[in-house]
Amino acid sequence: MAGPVSSRFLVLCLFSNVSCSIAIVLLNKWIYVNIGFPNMTLTLLHFIITFLGLVICQLLNIFQVKALPIMKMIPLSLTFCGFVVFTNFSLQHNTVGTYQIIKSMTTPTIIIIQTSFYKKEFSTKIKLTLVPITIGVFLNSYYDVKFNVVGTVYASVGVLVTSLYQVWVAEKQQEFQVNSMQLLYYQAPLSALILLLIVPFFEPIFGTKGTIFRPWSLIDIAMVLASGAVAFAVNLSIFWIIGNTSPVTYLFQNI
Repeated sequence: MAGPVSSRFLVLCLFSNVSCSIAIVLLNKWIYVNIGFPNMTLTLLHFIITFLGLVICQLLNIFQVKALPIMKMIPLSLTFCGFVVFTNFSLQHNTVGTYQIIKSMTTPTIIIIQTSFYKKEFSTKIKLTLVPITIGVFLNSYYDVKFNVVGTVYASVGVLVTSLYQVWVAEKQQEFQVNSMQLLYYQAPLSALILLLIVPFFEPIFGTKGTIFRPWSLIDIAMVLASGAVAFAVNLSIFWIIGNTSPVTYLFQNI
């Protein structure tokens, strides 16, 4: 693992992650509304583009590949699939405001998981910040005119899976003594393979609503590729921030 990082570089990475996270939400929402692109298929493309980006980085000697046990990577890859798929389902079925607010419940969920299962301790100040977050989520869900059960279920499952995923990212980086790129290099293709086996059973592949042989405009292609490129930046920055700080630090800077 890399040594200590400077505070300026950390701030730059946090800012970049926030910017890319906002961009990916807007891009994906546009794709769902204007193209009607299948959710899991889009996620699969994101994983493939992320892996290709890592291959390029590896060829440029930005990082070195480290051998990792594949079987121990499968649970992390499964939660990675669930994290992205259910987050996108939430975005697809909720308003952007509702999506973002319910997503903020990831922070208290991570604290509960780490306290209950990993014996981590958090200060009273951090615990008190969860009160306004929880109240805000409740009030938004109660008064949101576009509130719907399906969107709430997707968002709730997404919060649970995302919390577990982000805790495991930190644990696996410490367990294997690897950096963000070395871990993601294995996780991205494994997650893509998992979705490749699942997608044909849940989403159309051919026809006007599928991925292949549908009518594609240059704008459609550009937006999907841009979404994939930004997803690569988001995935990489998530791993880096969690590996060098903590899952809670990552979540607080995204609230």
